Amino acid sequence: MAIVMAALVAGACACQSSEAGTNGKDGTKAPDAQVRILPANGDGKARPDQGITVTTSGGKLEQVNAVQAGRPVPGAFNTDHTQWKSTWTLKPGAAYSVNATAKSAKGKTVSAASQFTLQKATQTFSISDVTPMPKETVGVGMPIIVTFNRAIANRAFVEKALEVKSDKGDVGAWHWTSDTQVVYRTQKYWQPHQNVTFTAHLAGVRGLKGVYGTTDVTKAFKIGASNITVANGKTHYMKVDHDGTVRKFPISMGMGTTQEYTTTSGVHLTKEKATMVHMVSPGRKPGDPGYYAEDIPLAVRISDRGEYVHQSPGEYGALGHSNVSHGCVRTSPTGARWFYNIAQRGDVVDVTGTNRKLVNEQGNGWTFWTLSWNTWLKGSALPH
Repeated sequence: MAIVMAALVAGACACQSSEAGTNGKDGTKAPDAQVRILPANGDGKARPDQGITVTTSGGKLEQVNAVQAGRPVPGAFNTDHTQWKSTWTLKPGAAYSVNATAKSAKGKTVSAASQFTLQKATQTFSISDVTPMPKETVGVGMPIIVTFNRAIANRAFVEKALEVKSDKGDVGAWHWTSDTQVVYRTQKYWQPHQNVTFTAHLAGVRGLKGVYGTTDVTKAFKIGASNITVANGKTHYMKVDHDGTVRKFPISMGMGTTQEYTTTSGVHLTKEKATMVHMVSPGRKPGDPGYYAEDIPLAVRISDRGEYVHQSPGEYGALGHSNVSHGCVRTSPTGARWFYNIAQRGDVVDVTGTNRKLVNEQGNGWTFWTLSWNTWLKGSALPH
């Protein structure tokens, strides 16, 4: 009875077998296993970010069943089975039940149970946007961009709740670009032709003092073909590796008379495409030197400041010979059509051979691959 009472004081409703304890070598009774569950039985104000912890002394845990609204709560034992912890935080305001059994070194079984209700969230935060879109097929360089509806102070708590699973087990890490946005990038490009699932286990996560997530979010997308392009401003050619098949096309890049008319060197990612895009010179009006306004066919955007891979609007003689564009990568009608047809968001376009570096223009498109892996890891709130 004393053991049962001790378990009740600890907050768990415990029941143990009536088998007597076995004597130890010194003639005393070997202690029975004891089980403790937190949150305690009957607790109505448990914090959701603390999760569930089940511990035992004098034995090993054999089974833990935690349930919320009929759904099992995922968790894991430590190596010696003396502790079980829920994997993720818990849903604010929800009721949970936990049942656990342990066995002593001499084979005696003891059980415990706890039913409790969590604090409600008076202030909340949530995800306002996830890129890529659900079920979208994207390129091997595609990041996962998560935007929150308010600034996150406890970045580590939130980042720990973000889970990415891919069919082929690619390794990646999160990097905070601001208080409201975190980005996932793989160490190497995604392996092509696989499924990726992103899950934010935000229910019960404390994003900042007194502010909790209330809903988990899951999004799934696909990695399509591997399209990796290298465009060289000195040789005036681009090579496109499409799932191992390489094609080569003549190009003309930025003329370089000004910075804005110089194509940025570095690893770009394709962001969108259109069969026709109306392009106008930035900061210039009709009559100004360098002014232009023209409709450009088969345009695939690679930056936010007006750089595309597109069909050349005439001046075909420059393709493969000289740089005459306003900063875009121009190519032949044949090359532009082929490139446009295979293009997905997140394809890699590595531009080389110019003195304007994309790494110095973070935010000019999806520039995440301009950072080394070690630099990328420094943007995480968790140790790596």
